[in-house]
Amino acid sequence: MKKIISNVIDFLNNYIAFPNFGLIDVIEILIIAFVIYHILVWIKNSRAWTLLKGILVILAFGIVAVLFNMSTILWIANKTLSVGVIAAIVIFQPELRRALEQIGRREFLNNFFDVKNVEKFSDENINEITRAAYEMGKHKTGALIVIENEVKLGEYERTGIYLDAEISSQLLINIFEHNTPLHDGAVIIKGDRICSATCYLPLSDNMEISKELGTRHRAAVGVSEVTDSLTIIVSEETGKVSIAIAGNLTEDIDSETLKEELRKIQNRQPKKKFRLWKEKKNDKEAVNE
Repeated sequence: MKKIISNVIDFLNNYIAFPNFGLIDVIEILIIAFVIYHILVWIKNSRAWTLLKGILVILAFGIVAVLFNMSTILWIANKTLSVGVIAAIVIFQPELRRALEQIGRREFLNNFFDVKNVEKFSDENINEITRAAYEMGKHKTGALIVIENEVKLGEYERTGIYLDAEISSQLLINIFEHNTPLHDGAVIIKGDRICSATCYLPLSDNMEISKELGTRHRAAVGVSEVTDSLTIIVSEETGKVSIAIAGNLTEDIDSETLKEELRKIQNRQPKKKFRLWKEKKNDKEAVNE
């Protein structure tokens, strides 16, 4: 029996190579799997999926050319490979930029760098915003209100007229009233202040947005794709109130749903975050005192 086991071990040692496998290797595999998974999810959920299928078709033709030794096609492919890489970067530029922006505002990065949350606006501000939205909806007054979250909206603020006013339903209604100087464009709210009006927003190129929706809804989705803001849309045609978050449009919501979404970015309750050891030590000393 011992001889059989010894023969088996010798066979495994001689003919099967077992790589050295340590903790670092496990960590590397997990990191690579995580990155590949998120790249595939990003490709699937963006326009890159359609473009990727086109690239796969070209690669299939390339494999056929290699198998049948089509020298002319291979020569052309070899000469255009470097240009093709640059072309792919240019083609995927909007998707790549959006992906990097999403990575930059991942929750675990915010948790690592932020020490504590600061309340952005009060419950009274939430009530004023909600009251204004549904009051304008009753009279079918079109409106576009962008609530800033973690990602700054400075580049869009500069396209409008600076206000720096307290949040009130009367002011918001007056801004979007027909034939007034500030009614065209979006209002940006930063913290507990109405920052700017008549701001221009980027339009979404998402082909899944209904053709029945106008420029106002497309602009709301567009700014939500490149920032973590919450955008409130009041339809001029139907008077319905909708919201856009993270590239997703939710139509015809009620006032309680709107208030709930506003509370999510209000940051009233501090979240558990990583803090420096020195800060934790100071907290313990304060408790002991």
